[in-house]
Amino acid sequence: MKKIIKQITLYILITTLMLGFTSCEATKNANNKQKGGVIGAGAGALIGVIIGNNVGSGKNGKLGALIGGVIGGGAGVLIGKKMDEQAKKIETEIPGAKVERVDNGIVVTFDENSGVYFDTNRSNVNAKSQETLNKLSSVFKEFPNTKIVVVGHTDSIGKETYNMELSKKRAQSVTNYLVTNGLLSSRFETLWYGENQPKYNNSTSEGRAKNRRVNVAIVPNEKMIEQAKREIGQ
Repeated sequence: MKKIIKQITLYILITTLMLGFTSCEATKNANNKQKGGVIGAGAGALIGVIIGNNVGSGKNGKLGALIGGVIGGGAGVLIGKKMDEQAKKIETEIPGAKVERVDNGIVVTFDENSGVYFDTNRSNVNAKSQETLNKLSSVFKEFPNTKIVVVGHTDSIGKETYNMELSKKRAQSVTNYLVTNGLLSSRFETLWYGENQPKYNNSTSEGRAKNRRVNVAIVPNEKMIEQAKREIGQ
């Protein structure tokens, strides 16, 4: 009898969580896969948000390994709830940021119009960007059981080798700034793609501005995953 009651309680909990936490822009259109409610082998949708249409190019194995696969079943639903809360918090604290809830994670995209940007040919975090990253680091401290992948991109103006190095320096500057703000360096991985992963048309000034971006992907760490499994008795 106790086992039956536990199963009924768990079913009610999962159903409630799947229906809740959908009010913010980042979560209101999420489907079951994005909410973590089904089993999947890899987080392709999340990778696509970061690099555009080149998910299957074969060059993104490291990014996929860092992000991990989609976590299914009840554990995925519980993790989805926590990610929904964090996404909503980021939207509240940083209104200009583009926040997307995808698979079991969150992708925050910063470009020249959304709070973290770099002066031409520079990689230092300027004063305005520091304000945004201070707010972001506060959210990360509130939700400690995640790993964070920082990814840098550029447009296609200039030499490819120069753009690759510039995207590296910019991504590392964001990571370093967040770490100096009191976050554990072990939570972070930093990647860079230069001009090789455009999401927008580099032949227009608007497209190039959007391609000059930094993505911050937030995904569950092992502690969060194990805790979710324990909570559902897995």
